[in-house]
Amino acid sequence: MPKISVIGAGNVGATLAQRLIEKDFADVVMLDVVEGIPQGKALDISQSANVLGFSHTITGSNDYAETAGSEIVVITAGIARKPGMTREELLAINQKIMTDVVSNCLKYSPEATLVVVSNPVDTMTYLAWKLSGLPRKRVVGLSGVLDGGRLATFVARELGVKPSAVTPCVMGEHGGSMVVMPRFTLVNGKPLSELVSAEKADELAKRAVNGGAEIVAFLKTGSAFYAPSASVATMVEAIFTGSGKVMNCAAVLDGEYGLKNIVLGVPVKLGKGGIQEIITLPLDKMENASLLASAEVVKGQIAALSLK
Repeated sequence: MPKISVIGAGNVGATLAQRLIEKDFADVVMLDVVEGIPQGKALDISQSANVLGFSHTITGSNDYAETAGSEIVVITAGIARKPGMTREELLAINQKIMTDVVSNCLKYSPEATLVVVSNPVDTMTYLAWKLSGLPRKRVVGLSGVLDGGRLATFVARELGVKPSAVTPCVMGEHGGSMVVMPRFTLVNGKPLSELVSAEKADELAKRAVNGGAEIVAFLKTGSAFYAPSASVATMVEAIFTGSGKVMNCAAVLDGEYGLKNIVLGVPVKLGKGGIQEIITLPLDKMENASLLASAEVVKGQIAALSLK
């Protein structure tokens, strides 16, 4: 039976595991270091099989041996930044976690494609690529699928259309310097830049950039997980089924957009084995400058990693 493993059984990981098993195209293993949590959540989800009609199995474990032979491994493990914690401290902790996870996953699933969700995701995707030694096509991170989903929601509400009518384009860092591209964001095939004023486009872009923070402000003690898990599930499905669907993801660049040895959110074609193609959009001078500025932020984070 084909298998997908989800590392981390927190809100994002567990909700993702639920979404994947409900798609019913592979068995799902949910792994966490905390005993009982993945087992209990997996058992709970499995007891919805009769009601929902899925036939594949979902299991929870603390043992990486259970993930053996996974076609895709999704890494959600890591900690969120806490009050008073510097970005460097967060990076150091999550670097250690990522090092352990990648080593253990590839020990049992050397042919797997890695999908990274842990934050800061561009830097953690770069780290997973470096640690794994895998071809760059087999390591991809969540970024623009989520950011674009947020943008599409706000655009749809503004224009009175269905969210599915919006094809968003959000590039760069998954964070404060992300770049919303109104010229390449389409609404029923028409560029957003032709449908709203520059001021309105900027307003919608800013809300998308701050989309995660807006949710955190409401929740107080947590962060988003419904939209992130849906976004990752869409990426996993495209890879697993070999659909070739184009979406914005964090990818290792090797000359595209004039950038090398960095991970940045760009449009890619996802299919069997991961990234089938990185799509280079014809950016104008201002769009390109914004993307390069975003890349500098990621370069700074990568430089803060302790890489040999």
